[in-house]
Amino acid sequence: MKKVSTILFLCFLFVSVKGFSQATPPTDFFAGKWEITVFGTPDGDAKLVTELVRKDGKLTGELKDPTGKRPEAIPITKIEEEANKLTLYFVAQGMDINVNLDKVDDDHLKGSLMGMFDSTALRVK
Repeated sequence: MKKVSTILFLCFLFVSVKGFSQATPPTDFFAGKWEITVFGTPDGDAKLVTELVRKDGKLTGELKDPTGKRPEAIPITKIEEEANKLTLYFVAQGMDINVNLDKVDDDHLKGSLMGMFDSTALRVK
């Protein structure tokens, strides 16, 4: 009887530990620093760097030109987020612009700027 209760106790302990180990919170995939490249614009390929931060449950951030040609940051006005898709909205030269990005893998996104120009994003580590 003692062996049976010991075995049952160990089984219960194993199941409890296994259950708690899976209760880790999910990672915030889109939060972090990203380098976005837009290909084929009239000014050539454009690079923008953003650091997306989650505040009050929503992603926020701004776009910066890493080359220094445009020293002022462009605020992101809206971010729509789905499981494997991200859409950034901002205003540039008086126009409302959107960038759709789909998850490729843990460090890459691929999509388009306004449905016209191909774009990619690479996580900056």
